[in-house]
Amino acid sequence: MIEAGLAEGILARAIQRDLFRVRVRDLRDFTDDRHRTVDDVPYGGGPGMVLKPEPLFRAVDAIRHETGEPQAVVLVSPHGRQFTQAEAARLGSLDRVTILCGRSEGIDDRVRERLATEDLSIGDYVLSGGELPALVLIDAVARLLPGVVGDEDSVAGDSFSRGLLDFPHFTRPAEYKDLKVPDVLVSGHHGEIRKWRKRRALELTLSRRPELLAGAELDMEEQEILRALMEEQKGAAHGRD
Repeated sequence: MIEAGLAEGILARAIQRDLFRVRVRDLRDFTDDRHRTVDDVPYGGGPGMVLKPEPLFRAVDAIRHETGEPQAVVLVSPHGRQFTQAEAARLGSLDRVTILCGRSEGIDDRVRERLATEDLSIGDYVLSGGELPALVLIDAVARLLPGVVGDEDSVAGDSFSRGLLDFPHFTRPAEYKDLKVPDVLVSGHHGEIRKWRKRRALELTLSRRPELLAGAELDMEEQEILRALMEEQKGAAHGRD
């Protein structure tokens, strides 16, 4: 699953150009029984199977021996703190990161207690395993590395890069099914376009993810726009009352 996700698009091209490296390891290679067993029934009973600690500890030991001590050993888990753009930037600043992917009912908790240096969660929902969350982490981290995304201004303007949702985007045709591109975007007035984009990004964040604004990095113009939007919001609320 991991290799398939890394075989296409931006990530595949970046790996081919040696901008970053990913090595996938099969836990069955770190077992010592003829069935290559990686899980077992849970102590205390209950449904499902639990990943055994030995293959995971042995896999990380092999990584240490081959490439040196990982600067982070991340267990993708619903118990972890939320994975955010800031977490992606932090992991991107490290040279070597190991990601542990769970399967079945869960992982023997001694892995979390002794082997992992941190837990990260991509959201409050249940998946069949940790492979998709691992790919999310890899994608989010890799696109922040120099050269991975061709247009670095695009990365800088992504949603969450400064704590804001991105502004709406439009392309040709200028009108489709009676829906027109906003006039300001075809006006050629770059100052007005910049201000429109800032306002729309702030409007979207204020209406859909207002909690992000507490940590957002806003310039003076954006602060003024936000104050005006909040005054408009208060006025609308009073009008409804």
